[in-house]
Amino acid sequence: MNVGIIGAGSWGIALAVLLNGNGHKVTVWSALPDEIDMLSKEREHKQKLPGVKLPESIDFSKDLESSVKNNELLVLAVPSPFVRSTAAKMKQFVNDGQVIVSVAKGIEEETLMTLSEVIKQEIPQAEVSVLCGPSHAEEVGRGIPTTIVAGARKRKVAELVQNTFMNERFRVYTSPDVLGMEVGSALKNVVALAAGIADGLGYGDNTKAALITRGIAEITRLGTAMGGKFETFAGLTGIGDLIVTCASMHSRNRRAGILIGQGKTMKEAMDEVKMVVEGVYSAKAAVALSKKYNVELPIIEQVNLVLFNDKPASEAVRDLMIRDKKIEIGEGFEE
Repeated sequence: MNVGIIGAGSWGIALAVLLNGNGHKVTVWSALPDEIDMLSKEREHKQKLPGVKLPESIDFSKDLESSVKNNELLVLAVPSPFVRSTAAKMKQFVNDGQVIVSVAKGIEEETLMTLSEVIKQEIPQAEVSVLCGPSHAEEVGRGIPTTIVAGARKRKVAELVQNTFMNERFRVYTSPDVLGMEVGSALKNVVALAAGIADGLGYGDNTKAALITRGIAEITRLGTAMGGKFETFAGLTGIGDLIVTCASMHSRNRRAGILIGQGKTMKEAMDEVKMVVEGVYSAKAAVALSKKYNVELPIIEQVNLVLFNDKPASEAVRDLMIRDKKIEIGEGFEE
């Protein structure tokens, strides 16, 4: 199959290597001409994915029209803040029924739409799928065993994506719960910022475990209120994705959180990480969604206060700990 990768960041490059290894003809496009020149010459993205060599059979292109028109399947791999603008540029070149796989993670702040909804709004003639789960680009690019989920409303689209990406080191499941998958994938980045902040403050495993378990509770409450399936949040794109993002130094969200916990501002942390920290862009949207659906998200609310209201991180942790008493499981007590 001919596959176009739209976006040459770490995830786009890792998936290009994966798909090339599966026997597909891969073309990678970037909005940055210098990036395409560098990749064509160096056959390695030394800044974003060092050590992962790019085979000569992968093509690199500065021409969006040919990168879209000449490929049967497209992987939209630009960072979440650029999904709408990139989709708008692609629209005129996309054929009816052409499959677009969204691999960015986020909620659009202005509209509170998931990224697949954004793509479908901009390119209504496309079949839109999502691919997400616990999958750092640094490991996928090196062929480390990974499991992930292909989501689409139509079974045939999900199975097409599954068959295109799956191999002996990259296991792909399918799901129709695109909404739940995207909510889990977006909000886990916000919780990972909290986990990183706790690490930066010098807290330990107890704190990390608390943030992961109470974080998935928040994500599940909101996601199911929005119409997602409970099983999704207990699976790879829920708790699975949250664990890997909170625990790994590959996670740019956790790394940014560590820097904030150590006293840096949000901007200073993002500048030091040198990659798009998507949790920052999803944090405000998550709070807006919590108000829309009347769902409590105490961890995510405190992350917002730290990011955007200059609240000291140590105070945010204290306020989480002294909240009103709650019940974890309410039924079954003997009176």
